[in-house]
Amino acid sequence: MARALYIHWPFCARKCPYCDFNSHVREGVDHTLWRGALIADMRHEAARAGGEALDSVFFGGGTPSLMPPALVADLLAEAERLWGFAPGIEITLEANPSSVEADKFAGIAAAGVNRVSLGLQSLDDAALRFLGRLHGAEEGVAALRIAQRVFARVNADFIYARPEQGAAAWRNELARAIDLGTDHLSLYQLTIEPGTRFATDVRQGAFAPLHDDPAADLFAMTREMTAAAGLPAYEVSNHARPGHESRHNLAYWRYQDYVGIGPGAHGRRGEMATVRHKKPENWLAAIADAGHGIAEERALGTREQAAEALLMGLRLAEGVDLAAMARRFVLPLNEMVDFDRLAFHVSLGLVRQEGWRVSVTEAGMPLLDALLGELVAPGLVTA
Repeated sequence: MARALYIHWPFCARKCPYCDFNSHVREGVDHTLWRGALIADMRHEAARAGGEALDSVFFGGGTPSLMPPALVADLLAEAERLWGFAPGIEITLEANPSSVEADKFAGIAAAGVNRVSLGLQSLDDAALRFLGRLHGAEEGVAALRIAQRVFARVNADFIYARPEQGAAAWRNELARAIDLGTDHLSLYQLTIEPGTRFATDVRQGAFAPLHDDPAADLFAMTREMTAAAGLPAYEVSNHARPGHESRHNLAYWRYQDYVGIGPGAHGRRGEMATVRHKKPENWLAAIADAGHGIAEERALGTREQAAEALLMGLRLAEGVDLAAMARRFVLPLNEMVDFDRLAFHVSLGLVRQEGWRVSVTEAGMPLLDALLGELVAPGLVTA
């Protein structure tokens, strides 16, 4: 049964040009209507994926810090009533560092949130303007200092490998980010996603993305600097002090069940995959009509589950336990993993194998996407 709950708040003050998440700008939001709809969606899932206390709750978006603290409190109270909370539950809310939202932090913490993920994205004002952010660097740092006083745990998001960004500039910015003293950093290379404004800009020649080789150099430097600072990478883009890893995201990467409610949210419960309606108005209409926001619910085949578990697990520094996966999915190991290619990449130092545990090495992480295509047995993904 599900031990993690994801709640999607789809609204933003402005759509960032790099963002392909399910986020929308609306002039006004009826919070009473949304409270009832999110609780209805939650109750539908609890009836199908209840029975165990939640280890984590994650408010994602969009910009969940735009939610009134009273709404956050009501949703958490309902989640606790439906599932119960495990001791030491991790409750995360994504936030943007504008001064208006930072003022809400005390109320959000009082509602039960104990971890905040703050979208700083850069410590450079020109870069923030390029990324379409509404805050400046000084305002972002001020919001982070407030968050550190209010919340038990704080993550800061940054985007690097920006156009024409050099190694010296990123080294300086990353050193400053590390010095901010958070227990977790999410460090993402800028990716030009289809359908975003940046994709249009690149197509029209407004700017050119950073080339692969310098981006790979920045990736390697990022991992070296964070490791030296006591924030080793435990996933491709996520770095934390030992014991401060995101428990909610680990549930995804370890392929555990999770419930997703709200517009566009995905979920995995039992052997079922769920996807909610993406457009807020369509999701609300589905709630009114059916009592839930599900647009698609389908059974996952054993091989599809095994493929997803491999693809997610190999993102982690800990890798995957192949014997445990074979037991879980009742599949022969040679139908999940291409052992010839595994041995080859072990010989190159790109992959490590210790008993049945397989993980990607530091040298292999920059090549992760290609390695995943090599290691997963032919036919498993498409079976």
